[in-house]
Amino acid sequence: MKKIVILIYILIFGVSFAQEKDILKVLHEQQTAWNNGDIENFMKGYWKDDSLLFIGSKGPTYGWQKTLDNYKKTYPNKEMMGILEFSDIQVKKLGKKHAYVFGKWKLIRANDTPNGIYTLVFQKFNDGWKIISDHTN
Repeated sequence: MKKIVILIYILIFGVSFAQEKDILKVLHEQQTAWNNGDIENFMKGYWKDDSLLFIGSKGPTYGWQKTLDNYKKTYPNKEMMGILEFSDIQVKKLGKKHAYVFGKWKLIRANDTPNGIYTLVFQKFNDGWKIISDHTN
């Protein structure tokens, strides 16, 4: 019986570790795309659906396309985008197909360094983990 319990813990830990690794990979890919000035590839980390929820300083935005449009309007060029850094990332498993992520963000630009925190809800789809809700301030 002890061996079965230990095996179950190992399997759960393994699944949790893989889930966290996959989510961190999405964030790393987003950071790389952003730092290359590529908002379209940055957006690949988001659920491409009208139900995507992004909450920023101006309130909620619904939909992948509207979120993309807002990013392009706010960050029209590489200079405005700056260099994105994520830190203090914490991934909390919410089940097999959902996770909650908390972290800090910072943009390093020539004249300023805006920064803040974010909370994300990820969902696992057939094509991988995607952000379905983003609250950034």
